[in-house]
Amino acid sequence: MDYININKKLWDKRTAIHYKSKFYNVTSFLKGKDSLNAIELALLGDIKGKDILHLQCHFGMDSISLARHGAQVTGVDFSEKAIEKANYLNKQLNTHVTFIQSDIYQLSNILEDKFDIIFTSYGVLGWLPDMNKWAHVIQHFLKPKGTLVLVEFHPIIWMYSNDFNKIAYNYMNDGPIVEDLEGTYTDADKHIQEKSVSWNHGLSEVINPLIKSGMQILDFQEYNYSPYDCFENTLKIAEQKFQIKNLENRFPMVYSIKAQKNRY
Repeated sequence: MDYININKKLWDKRTAIHYKSKFYNVTSFLKGKDSLNAIELALLGDIKGKDILHLQCHFGMDSISLARHGAQVTGVDFSEKAIEKANYLNKQLNTHVTFIQSDIYQLSNILEDKFDIIFTSYGVLGWLPDMNKWAHVIQHFLKPKGTLVLVEFHPIIWMYSNDFNKIAYNYMNDGPIVEDLEGTYTDADKHIQEKSVSWNHGLSEVINPLIKSGMQILDFQEYNYSPYDCFENTLKIAEQKFQIKNLENRFPMVYSIKAQKNRY
């Protein structure tokens, strides 16, 4: 199954909708709004002068935000349309992010640089089938003592049906999940119908490959909220903090990992 091209078609279509959506609020972003959340800002710390590789960057808002904080940033995404929009924003804002269109598993074929930090966040790992290969990518592109900052939706979230009324999927990786999707998380009513291929990855499936590839886990956290209102049946509990109605505080919605490369 050619999951890359199936998912590229989906994300190429989603990009046009996302760019115009209230969810991403590009208008405010162009006026200076930071797209990064408190979780990742705390983990990143002072990044002025740091070389950062941003994996699965979508259309580049977080990459540009990292650059606004003083980093030299390279953003990577497999969607041609997303990279086109990223380059457009980059030019509009006169920032100097380098954007590359590539499947991250193939990135070493076209990128030779090494980085102080690799950053990736929110809804990224489920589009990748092999966490061992992903961890190898992380290890390959980090400088010695470089760090990974991962912020991701918790795998418990992906066990539920879209309305959170029942357990519909396995926590562990049980192979590809092939679905026919309608709409998108920014605009559920938009007319977009495309097939998707994704995978669920339990925490051990993410953490152990990092350790085995030569990474030391410096920090692991779980959060009982999402900073994004991107799920059905949500309840706002504070500014940029959302939980699922009737399931408040029952399970974590986001987790984060900060890891350091030990091997040279």
